[in-house]
Amino acid sequence: MSDAYTRPTDDRAAGTPVLPNFAPALDDEPSSAPAQKEPAERGKWSGDLRFMLVVLAAIVALFLAFALLIAFSPTGPAISALAIIAAPIATMVAAYYGISLALRQVKDARNAAEASEARARAAEQTARESDAWAAQMESGLRVAVAKLKAGAQDTRDVERAAGTPDDFF
Repeated sequence: MSDAYTRPTDDRAAGTPVLPNFAPALDDEPSSAPAQKEPAERGKWSGDLRFMLVVLAAIVALFLAFALLIAFSPTGPAISALAIIAAPIATMVAAYYGISLALRQVKDARNAAEASEARARAAEQTARESDAWAAQMESGLRVAVAKLKAGAQDTRDVERAAGTPDDFF
């Protein structure tokens, strides 16, 4: 069962820089600890395994139905009975696949929405930090210009370097 609609929602794929860890490894830490599978990876495998078991059970049931048909002579009523048996089994397998696919899409959409919300919160935090930094720089520039003016110094070069309009100070 492959789902071509899925797309990785990893933050690294979205352009978030990942910095390497240059911290030295301590000798007393166990470096050969068994790697745990992520819950999402385990959940995907269990969902695929469940679907494979349902399909396998349906195939076994249909095989038994065909074996019974062959064992008791393939007559018109026997073929009709097989159709009566096979149709609901095939319908149940298709319905199970459709429902599990829809549930997986909902789960993926929910995970993508949560990741988007986390990125939006990080962007808001960065914007607040940038605004605070800009306010501090403006305050420092105003103090510097005020001190230069108090010392009877020309502030025109400082104002040009800061890129401020003429009526800023």
